[in-house]
Amino acid sequence: MLRNKKWIALWVLAVAFQACVKDHNPQPDPTENPAAFREVSSTKIGGEAAAEISAYDPASKRLFTVNNEAKALVDVLDLSALPKVIKIQSIDISALGGVANSVSVSDGKLAIALEATNKQANGSVIVMDTKTLTQLKQITVGALPDMVTFSPDGKYIVTANEGEPNATYTNDPAGSISIIDVTNNYSIRTLTFDSFAPLQAQLQTGGFRIFGPNASFAQDIEPEYVAISQDSKKAWVTLQENNGIAEVDLLGGAIIKLHPLGTVDVSLPENAIDPSNEDGKIVFATWPIKSLYLPDAISYFNVNNAGYLITANEGDAREYDAFVEQARISTLKLDPSKFPNAATLQKKEQLGRLYVTKTLGDTDQDGDYDELYTFGGRGFSIREAATGQLIYNSGKSMEEEVVKAGAYDDSRSDDKGVEPEGITVGMVNGKPIAFIALERADAVAIYDVSNPKAPQFLQLLRTGDAPEGILFVAPDKSPNGRSMLIVSSEGDGTVKVYQPDRL
Repeated sequence: MLRNKKWIALWVLAVAFQACVKDHNPQPDPTENPAAFREVSSTKIGGEAAAEISAYDPASKRLFTVNNEAKALVDVLDLSALPKVIKIQSIDISALGGVANSVSVSDGKLAIALEATNKQANGSVIVMDTKTLTQLKQITVGALPDMVTFSPDGKYIVTANEGEPNATYTNDPAGSISIIDVTNNYSIRTLTFDSFAPLQAQLQTGGFRIFGPNASFAQDIEPEYVAISQDSKKAWVTLQENNGIAEVDLLGGAIIKLHPLGTVDVSLPENAIDPSNEDGKIVFATWPIKSLYLPDAISYFNVNNAGYLITANEGDAREYDAFVEQARISTLKLDPSKFPNAATLQKKEQLGRLYVTKTLGDTDQDGDYDELYTFGGRGFSIREAATGQLIYNSGKSMEEEVVKAGAYDDSRSDDKGVEPEGITVGMVNGKPIAFIALERADAVAIYDVSNPKAPQFLQLLRTGDAPEGILFVAPDKSPNGRSMLIVSSEGDGTVKVYQPDRL
């Protein structure tokens, strides 16, 4: 009898020990519902510009969020007791340069993209230890590093160096892409686009744009965002203002191809838009115009061993003291043979309020516009990573979902609509799920992209004001063993965490 009691006691201790281990090492939940994400935590770290881009370290369970409200900071938040979030401290990097633009984490290292105090000078990447917060390295990259990311294997740090001109357009640095080899003492190779200049005419035929005043081909290129393949061999970088994507060989350290993105035909029913913010209603209709994709964020995902690229087609216009490319259609002279009903189209209730570029459309160079090109796709697109071929464009469908949810801001109808800015793809229950941050709708749209040619809308989440940073954390890296969607909103300085319901 005593022996049995001893065995029972040992069994109870073993069960208790396993429960303790499980509590401290939560296992991934295999039954999550990707159509039912809910907000579990909201943290306000400041006001406008206080929460831009975030990166998560699974080892320390810390979140690092760019905060430029007053000066260049990276706020450190402890997520180990989620839903409770505790701000630990701020990393002050203002003495090292200008504005912090982006962060990324890999294997206990935090990379921070920091532009120079003089925005047209070369910026840098600061590498820090995620636990001790000590600086490991500062590496000089190209001008205005706007986005930084580690490759999945942690070997490379890649930056998109936008190279914006100054206000007078008298100093326009070359746009570039920097590849830092972490395993080789942070050796760096910064790539520019000079070698593609002979292809300018061919690229422009496909919708690529080179149009800055007195800018060379390399100066006019403005890299924006980076996505990297799962095998860490290739990167794709959006060239937003240029309406293109650069394909990069990380192993060879070279830009191997530029992909022009073409335009969206708004005269087709599936691409209908609401172009007026002064008609007192939301109506999607077709119009005799085209729209430039001009993508901001890009993400890579894999389905059945095939790679795909998904882009948030935000749209962007160059606006400087010396050069403003956009104008309302009501202010332009339209070719009467191409627009016989110009007087009607230019009314504010129709196309008059819509912004278009002045750099395209006068095809016969006679001083009036034969075609009209507006900014942004107002949705997302999916392309084959191997070829760059477009296989899906959301057209009007995503904005229609925003209208159904009562989140559409009609005051932005004349200016890029919901303005998709951030995008990422995460695996939920073995399915690739896309999350698209909509800056002007204060929301995130969620889609199942298991069939990249026919994504399925799942849910619209309300966020803080102007969501910019969007980050997915897989269950095995999360503090509680459940998927996390982390949204940083620059308009109101909030960081929100969402998790899916269990099925």
